[in-house]
Amino acid sequence: MATKRALAGQLSVVAGFDNPRAELEQYPTPPELAAHVIHLADLHNDIAGRTVVDLGTGTGMLALGAALRGPARVIGVEIDRTALTTATTNRKRVGTTTPIHWIQGDGGQVPLRIPEPATVVMNPPFGAQNGAKGADRRFLASAAAIADVSYSVHNRGSKSFIEAFAADNGGAVTHAFEAAFDVDNQYDHHTDERRELATEVYRIEWTSTDD
Repeated sequence: MATKRALAGQLSVVAGFDNPRAELEQYPTPPELAAHVIHLADLHNDIAGRTVVDLGTGTGMLALGAALRGPARVIGVEIDRTALTTATTNRKRVGTTTPIHWIQGDGGQVPLRIPEPATVVMNPPFGAQNGAKGADRRFLASAAAIADVSYSVHNRGSKSFIEAFAADNGGAVTHAFEAAFDVDNQYDHHTDERRELATEVYRIEWTSTDD
């Protein structure tokens, strides 16, 4: 298995959004953070031979990271068709041969039912913008409905919300860690050239999913 650093290097070629949409909170997941999440999932045997779903895949960073770790298949769900076009190009850059299915759809109302064991990886909207309020809750609900385990990135200070949501939806938080999320100046409301967001990553096991 490639090291976490090596995986981050492989993902460094993934291009971000050409015209990011603020209402969708489109921030490219840093390759180092994606590698950390995928490496952790791999260590827990949550990727190899399984179906991995990236909800709100954007330009494919987490989906492509998972594809490099031997899953049966990867599904990337993204509402923005332009981002999906970039994701397909990024797949060629990364060079993975794992089957990847790109689906245009809302990750918070995912049009999927997966009969086999599945893992969700996602960097959902944090809900800070008016157009995205409540998106993190909807994405978690999607994860609960289609997967038996999920990995998700959230704003710092989300612990009580995540644990309560999981408990109310047949799940339990098994691991949590803080992670730095570097963001470039890409929207009009950004005043700094670059800033670091304090985020948290959660692994949740879901024991009760929709039929």
